[in-house]
Amino acid sequence: MTASSSSEQQLRLLAVHAHPDDESSKGAATMAMYAAAGVGVMVATCTDGSRGDIQNPAMVDAPHPKRDMAGARRLEMAQAAAVLGIQQRWMGFVDSGLPEGDPLPPLPPGCFARQPLERATAPLVRLVRNFKPHVILSYDENGGYPHPDHIMAHKVTVEAFEAAGDPERYPGMGEPWTPSKLYFDRAFSPERFRALHFALEEAGLQSPYAERLAAWLEADAEGHTAPVAGHQTTTQVDCGDFFETRDDALRAHRTQIDPLGFFFAVSPDLQRIAWPWEDYTLIKSRVSSELPEKDLFAGIR
Repeated sequence: MTASSSSEQQLRLLAVHAHPDDESSKGAATMAMYAAAGVGVMVATCTDGSRGDIQNPAMVDAPHPKRDMAGARRLEMAQAAAVLGIQQRWMGFVDSGLPEGDPLPPLPPGCFARQPLERATAPLVRLVRNFKPHVILSYDENGGYPHPDHIMAHKVTVEAFEAAGDPERYPGMGEPWTPSKLYFDRAFSPERFRALHFALEEAGLQSPYAERLAAWLEADAEGHTAPVAGHQTTTQVDCGDFFETRDDALRAHRTQIDPLGFFFAVSPDLQRIAWPWEDYTLIKSRVSSELPEKDLFAGIR
């Protein structure tokens, strides 16, 4: 890679997430590892998280999130970003909430998931052209899980990856910049949960993953097993040394993360033995690299 300034010579990674806390539960150890190695790491947070419910029993009676959930989550996000050693920007949209019921109610007016695609993507294109990432990370077309904001985050990420380098698109959003690689996160891959499940059982510990694995493996009425995931892992980043940093960032999101809950069921030491990686799928690349990869910047360095 050639560039005219030291700023342009630095490798840069942009991760696009739906809500504050998503960055800490998906790819956080990867980001912390790269940041510690001198890579510029930025998180784009699409929404304010204002419609999130309190998930931590210890925070149920806390006055700040009751009065101002978005404000509480801004403070949590700032702490998590400091723990990870990364930069973070808000894209300025309102949390859509997770609709419940049958039939599902309509999404709230003005929320992120109801924005026209170009309006929702414009702030991200501006950020891409300003920050100039070589690699962009986000969710697959199902959002990692089918929350409307996660699905919309996927859509705006793909749109920005394709459009940011085109001077004819999104005029007024800065000088064009063409990112080199687009990845989808596989934080909740069945392979990882299977490995952690068996590691817990072998250690004589109770696994919280048995029900989830059973659902994945459950056969249908005709005896077919659950479908293969739409995207297979192409890239595993060995970032086990930063699992504690990831966990500290997760705990910073006090309204959303129960420190005694699911995310902390397996100790970092046991995870380093069973699955010391974070997993990604390379979706599009404008450089050549050999699969499988161990580095998101393979072909760029």
